[in-house]
Amino acid sequence: MGQTRVFSDVVLSDRGNVTLELIATDQVLAAAEVPVIPAWISILPPLVAIGMALLLRSVLPALMLGIWLGAWALEGMTLKGFFYGLFSSFEVYVVNAVADRDHVTIMLFTFMIAGMVGIISRNGGMNGIVELIIKGANSAKRGQLAVWSLGLLIFFDDYSNTLVVGNTSRSITDRLRISREKLAYLVDSTAAPIATVALVTTWIGYQVSLIGDAIAPLEDLNTSAYSLFLNSVLYSFYPFMAILLVVLVITTGREFGPMLTAERRARSTGITAPPVKLKVGQDDEAALAMKPGMPPRAINALVPVAVMVIGILAGLYITGEGDSVGDIVGSANSYRALMWASLLSAFTAVLMTAAQRLLTLDEIVDAWVSGARFTFLAMIILVLAWSMSEISQELHTAAFLIASFGDSLPAEVLPATVFVLAAFTAFSTGSSWGAMGILLPLVLPLTWAIMGNHGLTDPHYHYLLHASISGVLAGAVWGDHCSPISDTTVLSSLSAGCDHIEHVRTQLPYALLAGAAALLFGTLPISFGLPWWGGMLASAAVTAVALRLLGQRVEDYRPAS
Repeated sequence: MGQTRVFSDVVLSDRGNVTLELIATDQVLAAAEVPVIPAWISILPPLVAIGMALLLRSVLPALMLGIWLGAWALEGMTLKGFFYGLFSSFEVYVVNAVADRDHVTIMLFTFMIAGMVGIISRNGGMNGIVELIIKGANSAKRGQLAVWSLGLLIFFDDYSNTLVVGNTSRSITDRLRISREKLAYLVDSTAAPIATVALVTTWIGYQVSLIGDAIAPLEDLNTSAYSLFLNSVLYSFYPFMAILLVVLVITTGREFGPMLTAERRARSTGITAPPVKLKVGQDDEAALAMKPGMPPRAINALVPVAVMVIGILAGLYITGEGDSVGDIVGSANSYRALMWASLLSAFTAVLMTAAQRLLTLDEIVDAWVSGARFTFLAMIILVLAWSMSEISQELHTAAFLIASFGDSLPAEVLPATVFVLAAFTAFSTGSSWGAMGILLPLVLPLTWAIMGNHGLTDPHYHYLLHASISGVLAGAVWGDHCSPISDTTVLSSLSAGCDHIEHVRTQLPYALLAGAAALLFGTLPISFGLPWWGGMLASAAVTAVALRLLGQRVEDYRPAS
């Protein structure tokens, strides 16, 4: 039987193709020719993709260029590799992204949810919700607060949050003249931020398991992984500032940057979608409209959505194990729960529509297909984003970033440095979970070692460890929010029916404001002894003052009764 041997810490200083040989007793047992490129090349593919996406304002060609460049780098950046890279970028990395079981689950979940939304839109259920909620949310300000509240209620999973809130709120916000860019921002800023700090979410198992693996070899640290996570939440300034900024923007009516232009356009003209229509054409819009003569019954939309929410919770409980709610949800198979819930919700919508004879079977199928087709281009972007993530892993992009920062940092600046590193890693790779998975196993031992070198291992100084953990988790969410190649950013654009690049352009200034306040007035000061609540209050105060100085008022809107 053959054996696999792994050799680590092999350093090659040459450039071009290098032959590696395994020699034993003066015999060559195996040989392989590998390309060697400068380490800094590893950051070029994500940077090129991000830069071209912002320059061209089109994410598809930008991602393809980035993937092609990464595949070329893996081929050794030779003339021959230039052409081979084009083929392998599609044949290897795109295929791998589509073939991944978890990725397929997310795609099917998205199709099922979008199809369900197509049915409840066509049968009048969505219009019923509009008429129900419009009684309380009878202005643009109240409508935004309703969307924000709904985003906080669906706290247990970011994908569910994004797709449910965006899809169910779109017709309401259109009627209240709230721009699609603003809806995408509301959705994006109440999905990952709440999922990363809530105590019972599908993120917890992943985060706690990473923390547990990282601290296992550490001596003199007798704290459980879950306890470290709970303490780190107190130092997660960015997620809280992102959620707070949404509230401040809504209640004050102040906007700035490209969002100000988008909101004034929507209020004054009623044109809620960006000028560039990226996701759906007129045929799709017409297909998703309510069939003439349908009774606007909110129950036809509320029941399928409720089935999905309850189905997710039930699926998490069934697939999880443990004695407490946190243990059960943390160990659950969230992908299976999402699949079950989306299938049940779609079946519920079909059965309710057929039982009331609102649509014929052919019309139900057409409505489902129209809803699913609405997500097609976004799914292509999502697949390319996953492909870029695999390219970044094979090029060791994150490892290069970590090595560039070194391991000789003072303990006081470590949490802030970790926050920035996690943010840039997530921004470059488009994956907050990827940044967490790569950095936590490296940051925690490094933090503990630096604390030991400075004699700070006493429990009194454990706040540095908590702050470093939150630096990875919160920084990854910040970078993910700012990145145009992030899957959650793509899904937020998708669910809101907003042009993807316009969503990135309008959200970026808000994410930068919340991130800067969290970093400079939260993470950095607490490293020098400021208590966590002091950092939270200082970050919140700076966020509010900055919005006051930067923002300009946008008039509220109340539709004619």
